[in-house]
Amino acid sequence: MPELPDITVYLEALQHRVLGRTLERIRLADVFVLRTAVPPIDSLEGRRVSAARRLGKRIALGFTGDRWLVIHLMIAGRLQWTEAPAAGPGPARGKLPGRNVLATFLFENGALTLTEAGTKRRASLHVVDGEAGLRAHEPGGIDVFAGSLAEFSAALTRRNHTLKRALTDPHLFSGIGNAYSDEILHAARLSPIALTQKLAPAERARLLDATRDVLRTWTERLRREAGDAFPQKVTAFRPEMAVHGKYGQPCPVCGTAVQRIVYAENEVNYCPRCQTAGKVLADRSLSRLLKTDWPRTIEDLEAGR
Repeated sequence: MPELPDITVYLEALQHRVLGRTLERIRLADVFVLRTAVPPIDSLEGRRVSAARRLGKRIALGFTGDRWLVIHLMIAGRLQWTEAPAAGPGPARGKLPGRNVLATFLFENGALTLTEAGTKRRASLHVVDGEAGLRAHEPGGIDVFAGSLAEFSAALTRRNHTLKRALTDPHLFSGIGNAYSDEILHAARLSPIALTQKLAPAERARLLDATRDVLRTWTERLRREAGDAFPQKVTAFRPEMAVHGKYGQPCPVCGTAVQRIVYAENEVNYCPRCQTAGKVLADRSLSRLLKTDWPRTIEDLEAGR
């Protein structure tokens, strides 16, 4: 699932391309991607894009008249941009990318396409009015860059969850998911199954520093990678990552083989030497803890269940 660094770079690319532009036409290739009926999605046609913001892991495009399009990419949703030809017919009349397309938004200068790989259709579009409509799609997690250590600690210890669950809870922290939580916990040298209410003050401070550093570093890295182009390689698995997706590979800090815990749709990657005092966390011995503390599906996680 695209997380804060990916969504930030997506937003910056969109601001450069569609801010101030008029949405000419919308093509829905899969009607089930649209989860609202009122206001109708075609009411966005003819309106100018006036704002773009992040709501957790969602992208919200504001249009004149205080109408908003909320895009939730979920796990496999991605955005593509096709530039309009310098001369000749525009993208509304030209051939558009067709593979896995859910919806296409046509502007005079190009086409924004929402795609989703695989057979599970989880990506979604919502059309809402005003700030009240947006609030229904704002999970409420704090911005780790704007909040103080006290606010971070309060959110972290609101419930006695594992660190992995707390960091990925969108109602606690904004924009952090499975991939970057692994990287954050590795950078903080903390066990993914440590309980939040048992952390020492120094550990909470170290976790906040690691959270900010990892998210800031990866945002800058993705910006450099994209350059002036629209982001293409939006993935949760990157060779530069320390532990996420690196099961069996050496930890870049100590060389110990990275371990993982897999449960339902969730996965934890960690270094046993750097994070768990040399202890390998067995899936079977953690089954009771995972059943009570981890959501079974991505939808459960988003809903805070």
